Amino acid sequence: MNWSPQIEALCAQLAERYVFPEVGTEVAEILRKRLNAGAYDEIAGDEAFAAAVTEDLQSVNGDKHLRLIYSIDEVPVDDPVDAALYRAEISLSGYGFARVECLPGNIGYIDTTTFCLPELAGDRAVAAMTLVADTDALVFDVRRNLGGSPGMVALICSYLFGFDEPTHLNSIYWRATGENHQSWTLPYVPGPRFGPDKPIYVLTGPLTFSGAEEFAYNLQTRERATIVGERTRGGANPGTRYRVGPHLKSAVPSGRAVNPVRGDNWEGVGVAPDIETTAEDAFGRAYGLALRHVLTLGEDGARRAVAAEAREALAAF
Repeated sequence: MNWSPQIEALCAQLAERYVFPEVGTEVAEILRKRLNAGAYDEIAGDEAFAAAVTEDLQSVNGDKHLRLIYSIDEVPVDDPVDAALYRAEISLSGYGFARVECLPGNIGYIDTTTFCLPELAGDRAVAAMTLVADTDALVFDVRRNLGGSPGMVALICSYLFGFDEPTHLNSIYWRATGENHQSWTLPYVPGPRFGPDKPIYVLTGPLTFSGAEEFAYNLQTRERATIVGERTRGGANPGTRYRVGPHLKSAVPSGRAVNPVRGDNWEGVGVAPDIETTAEDAFGRAYGLALRHVLTLGEDGARRAVAAEAREALAAF
């Protein structure tokens, strides 16, 4: 099959948009050489073609955001991101919040799968953060969170710091403008904040990616949370989708994260945990630490029942 139109469309997108121009040029040369050598000739379907091309796209610098995506549904000409499909998908998946509860011992727990756009899911985030606002410690699970919106990351982080002084969380350098777009905590959020002082444990694993890595790194570099689990996947170059064919769209990163504390990011290396354990064991490790913290808060009055719950939960480990 002749894949030349798709390869040329992809090469043009790399040249115009990829955050590292010299890498984009090198990757485009590889794609053209592979095409001319007949590497794609025997590939009959879009799905297999996307997989083969993605491997070549990532062969230079291992950028896991850079890929060719097969779409079962036809890719809209005027909306490669497919906003309607995105809205439908997040509405059927809890808007990225898989589980939110107060665990025995007054420990908050939030399990997330993605960080949706705050303009679509902000009210869900407010509800989640309101539920855990009065807990004594928070376990925030991003072990299966594949990333998402920096705006949602900033909104949730705003509940975890004080309101008196905004905190610079992250910056994204965009190739198109040459500017850094800064992300800060918000001076006002609906509902109560969890606040700047109580312990937070962020659970990570090898699936944790992109915006979820930013969330962990924001809190780690500001010494606001303890990261528990495994090193994350390592993707710090955001971008968007572009149409390549009726059932093909590219993901071309056009920006890169810049942490304001360390001046670096997690691209290719991931976020290293403060407490290293398997992703499977991360919850138990963090929950145990949170329960032990609760037992330092005393047992007078209303705290008597909470301390009893904490001791009982610890005994179950």
